[in-house]
Amino acid sequence: MKLGLVGYPQVGKRSLFRLLTGQELNKAGVGLARVRDPRFDWLVELYQPAKNTPAQLEFALIPDLEEQGNAEALKGLEKVDVVCHLIRAFADEAVFHLAGSVDPRRDLGRLEEELHLADLLFIEKRSERLQKERKLKGEGPKAKQEEELLGRFQAHLEGGHPLRTLSLHEEEARLIASYPFLTLKPLLLVLNLGEDQMGDTGLIGELREGFAGLGCEWVAVSAQIEEELAQLDPEERHAFLAELSQEEPALDRLTRVCYQALGLISFFTVGADEVRAWTIRRGALAPQAGRVIHSDIERGFIRAEVMKYADLHTLGSEHKVKEAGRWQQKGRDYLVEDGDIFHFLFKV
Repeated sequence: MKLGLVGYPQVGKRSLFRLLTGQELNKAGVGLARVRDPRFDWLVELYQPAKNTPAQLEFALIPDLEEQGNAEALKGLEKVDVVCHLIRAFADEAVFHLAGSVDPRRDLGRLEEELHLADLLFIEKRSERLQKERKLKGEGPKAKQEEELLGRFQAHLEGGHPLRTLSLHEEEARLIASYPFLTLKPLLLVLNLGEDQMGDTGLIGELREGFAGLGCEWVAVSAQIEEELAQLDPEERHAFLAELSQEEPALDRLTRVCYQALGLISFFTVGADEVRAWTIRRGALAPQAGRVIHSDIERGFIRAEVMKYADLHTLGSEHKVKEAGRWQQKGRDYLVEDGDIFHFLFKV
């Protein structure tokens, strides 16, 4: 699962990439970012394990957008699961803007137009191919279903709506799963603010209202502030955040929103050896969670012992969770919930 970080030149993409992944940009243009989860941090503090392994996300830095001719950037977006559009809102005369001025509305609108156009062009090409195949082989039920679905897609896009806002049945989603529809991908809009703009919700509120039909998530960050926070020790960082009236660095929330945009949740395994956050699709069952750890657990699954993070956090120890009757035995049909703490019993 991969997020594509895209934007115009000089919006702060490389800075954000470095802050998220803790590394400079490499040749491949990809890096892993830790999911900043306060639950994981608390579990590490409680168990004091020899090793701790947080959940991670893969980010890919997409080539810079230009005013025209963005084939390379659009091709890069085809290969990611979530489009993460970084939009410049900070003013700095020393940092040029491709269009000559800072205007988040314009920059967001331009990329959306390009994504819509790319999807419409794909529909046109695919429809032409289906028509040729129909002349040669006749029209089968699957081809007819696809033609009807592409017609719905085209009407939706021509109405100014991205495909992510269109409801699809499971069978329809499978039918077009391999197609490179860009507006079908989840969209995360990251507004890069100046230090003097932090705490001002006016701009992001206006943008939310103006682009309410995009079906996207919004996060405001200041790469400048995040750079400063990264250089402070924990006590200084806490004081700096308090001055800004923030409970946590914006990057922490950004990683969690990215995680959610991918449709992912975390479950945990804990102990003196290791505390680990495991990543799984929302809607997975207990044996599938076991498979994430090792295929033998799913194959020989007997049951799962589960405690809720909230119970452990409130009561303070596994012993007290058991005393309170909150230590649960779950079978194969148990639907994994975000934050579950698992111990699997299996035999192979």
